[in-house]
Amino acid sequence: MTTVVGGVAGLAGRYATALFELAVEHKQLDAVAADLTGLATLLDESADLRRLVRSPAISRGDQMKAVAAILERAGAADLTRRFVGLLAERRRLFVLAAVIEVFGQLLAAHRGEVRASVASAQKLTAKQSASIHAALKKALGGKVVVDATVDEALIGGLVVRVGSRMIDASLRTKLQRLELAMKGVA
Repeated sequence: MTTVVGGVAGLAGRYATALFELAVEHKQLDAVAADLTGLATLLDESADLRRLVRSPAISRGDQMKAVAAILERAGAADLTRRFVGLLAERRRLFVLAAVIEVFGQLLAAHRGEVRASVASAQKLTAKQSASIHAALKKALGGKVVVDATVDEALIGGLVVRVGSRMIDASLRTKLQRLELAMKGVA
């Protein structure tokens, strides 16, 4: 088995590490990663799916049938289906989103990638995305994977997160600083 990145703790970390090692061992890393990316999108878009994985009121059997049907319809790899089925069987579906996140971190480390999260007030154009990617690649070196999201509350500008570092160049934050400065003057 492959040794994975240290420092992964907690229930989600243990499950993600186990899945990652199995995916490497069975040479299904790309397939499992694609399945989990699709599943993360489904979780983001569907309140019903989020309720299914989080609710203790839904029976184990119903959760198992539902996730099996969803993954079957999505064409997920057998390893992914068995893993998510195991989570459902053990009543651990509530950690699925965290498992997907940790799996992504393990995958990025395995591939020598640095993951950057970029939030903007509106969807970035292809030119803006390319410019941000190039700037991050120059600043960080190596491979950079940019996860872009939209947060309309930012009003304008960007918030960039790389690991524990954050650069907040949003209009919302600038306005908050200005408001604080004006309160100090009055």
